[in-house]
Amino acid sequence: MPDDPTPEPSRTDLAEDRTLLANERTFAGWLRTAFAAVGIGLGFHVLFQRMEPAWIPRAMASVFLLIGIAVAVAAERRACAVRDRLQTHIVQSAKPMNLRLITAGMSVATIALLVAIWVVPIG
Repeated sequence: MPDDPTPEPSRTDLAEDRTLLANERTFAGWLRTAFAAVGIGLGFHVLFQRMEPAWIPRAMASVFLLIGIAVAVAAERRACAVRDRLQTHIVQSAKPMNLRLITAGMSVATIALLVAIWVVPIG
């Protein structure tokens, strides 16, 4: 029986892989929370758009939109920091650049919504 050139992964190696996968699931969970904050912000804007003065619903929506961006950026920073500390053995983990692109895309889209809320006339 020929010797296999790749050694069998240890329990520690597999635990590290599981931790990386858990980190990616946590990132996805925080990103869902960020999108929920964006949705709440848009909901405030739509529900209270007839409120006077008009800047109040815009300000409430803006706060939630900015919270959404902050949560997404914090999640990306945390996920990349964890990934940098660990090393994959069997699984292929998400690349930090992909996490950054997802976060940047979400942030740019949310900033566009924020600008639209303040620029597009109500009613």
